[in-house]
Amino acid sequence: MIVDAHHHLWNVDEGYDWLDAPELAPIRRTFGPEDLRPELAAAGVAHTVLVEGGRCDAGEAALLFEHAAGTPEIAGVVAWDDPAAPVFSAYRDLAGAECLVGLRAQVQAEDAGYLDRDDVRAGLRRIGAAGLVFDLVVRPDQLESAARAAAALPDVRFVLDHLGKPRIRTGGLEPWRAAVAALAARPNVAAKLSGLVTEADWEHWKPQDLQPYFEQSLELFGPDRLMFGSDWPVCRLAAGYGRVLAVATSLIEPLTTPAERSRVFAGTAAEVYRLDIGDNGIQSPRRHGWH
Repeated sequence: MIVDAHHHLWNVDEGYDWLDAPELAPIRRTFGPEDLRPELAAAGVAHTVLVEGGRCDAGEAALLFEHAAGTPEIAGVVAWDDPAAPVFSAYRDLAGAECLVGLRAQVQAEDAGYLDRDDVRAGLRRIGAAGLVFDLVVRPDQLESAARAAAALPDVRFVLDHLGKPRIRTGGLEPWRAAVAALAARPNVAAKLSGLVTEADWEHWKPQDLQPYFEQSLELFGPDRLMFGSDWPVCRLAAGYGRVLAVATSLIEPLTTPAERSRVFAGTAAEVYRLDIGDNGIQSPRRHGWH
């Protein structure tokens, strides 16, 4: 069984101004379940986690819940919310909100110390108390503040998206490795092997370019706190769904045992996001949401 812990669906006519950048033209269109499901079937992916795509409003959450309700493969949703706000968005009132397993804010658009703010920390505490994960989409220069937040909030489960976006295109592991090591030292933090092909040279990347980052992430987090994510359809800028999965599989295989690979490609995501997918990969009728 394979669980894809990170992908997106969006309606390009309803926001997503970030897609206006000229270089993003190949993915500047609507992607729905009808586009996703053939990719999953071809790749042998049983379940997924659908993640907010930068629209940053409750309207997107309603759309994601609708997609999840009608798509058996989607086992959970990570919706947008603003941790600096005094209360949660009114997701409890939305149809399908029982599939909510986590929240994410576009921290990468904030200053380097955003996660050190008292109001943000208070919001993160509320997220943890509600039984939800907080996904960290951060720049490399924000990793230190993310580590401080994780240390200050040991009861909150954090997931680092895209390994903190190392600068693979320009090469070199430092200072990324040192910053990620501080975050990985916190047992309440897991990480996604996702989004790496688009941090590399889109046209000329090779699996060998990604290999050091796979090796370092396994050393720092271990397979029990690593999970595969495709970052589809963003990954299409550099590679198709099947190639992203094939490269991740080839890079992980020599570094892990079969049991460890099972953690990376299914078990970690199921545990961290508390997905109800069953031992045989069949999703149960009840989904874990907040409490």
